[in-house]
Amino acid sequence: ALWCLMMSVTPTRGCLLDLPWEDILVPHILCHLPLQQLLSLQRVCKSFQSLIQLYLANMRCFDSSQIGPAIPRAAFVNLLKDNEVLQQLALQNCSDWLTDQELLPVIGQNHHLHQIQLKGCAQLSRHALVAISLSCPNLRQLSLAHCEWVDSLSLRSLADHCKALEAVDLTACRQLKDEAICYLVQKCSRLKSLSLAVNANVGDVAVEETAKCCPELEHLDLTGCLRVKNDSIRVLAEYCPKLRSLKVKHCHNVAESSLSILRSRGVELDVEPPLQRALVLLQDVVGFAPFINLQI
Repeated sequence: ALWCLMMSVTPTRGCLLDLPWEDILVPHILCHLPLQQLLSLQRVCKSFQSLIQLYLANMRCFDSSQIGPAIPRAAFVNLLKDNEVLQQLALQNCSDWLTDQELLPVIGQNHHLHQIQLKGCAQLSRHALVAISLSCPNLRQLSLAHCEWVDSLSLRSLADHCKALEAVDLTACRQLKDEAICYLVQKCSRLKSLSLAVNANVGDVAVEETAKCCPELEHLDLTGCLRVKNDSIRVLAEYCPKLRSLKVKHCHNVAESSLSILRSRGVELDVEPPLQRALVLLQDVVGFAPFINLQI
């Protein structure tokens, strides 16, 4: 496809660039090409460079992973400097250098963002989350996994201003405690997916409040939340009829007595029933699956 576009520069029976840019080329042709190829296309000629700049200014989705394993800081700033219509922003490939200085201008000029992915962007600060909350009132999905700079004050700002949130990933946001999670779910009752994984400060209080405030909840990740116990899992089963999956691996205080309620409803769990776990362990020891007569 890229080769065909490049060949069209030669005006034989007409040039591709003669087509209406904003009505045809940008929305119906360039949108089907990988971003990395579009950036290469800029080097064909000045006309293509102008066309690609127009495309970048009207791009609705920017995913840094489409460019490669890493994107230079200067390239990122140049790519998004004129864009004010972004709806989806994924920057996990920028984690090595992304700071507030690069992110805040992009957030400040894009008020239509409804999906933001900042997984592993450890060099940002709480000001980034405050800026997101103030600039993106229609935000529905947000990933802050492994962003340890997220604190209770910035999360409160998010909860106060982004009440349409449906999916939030707070994996390994280790500053957060039950109180902050409770405030979030009280304000954002439309949540369908929530990850609190790898957070030793999260316990039953946060899980129970989540269950009571978010009846639409479908996915909950509590992996490694050591303070979560059976009582909150029972509350979850009672208040969340739409729950489809629950992760409780390494939650040592959660037992089958509470999980069986969810298991009987067909909820996908990441831990096996006790008997099945025992059979797997036995298989690992003896090297084959034994035939066991379970009839009484």
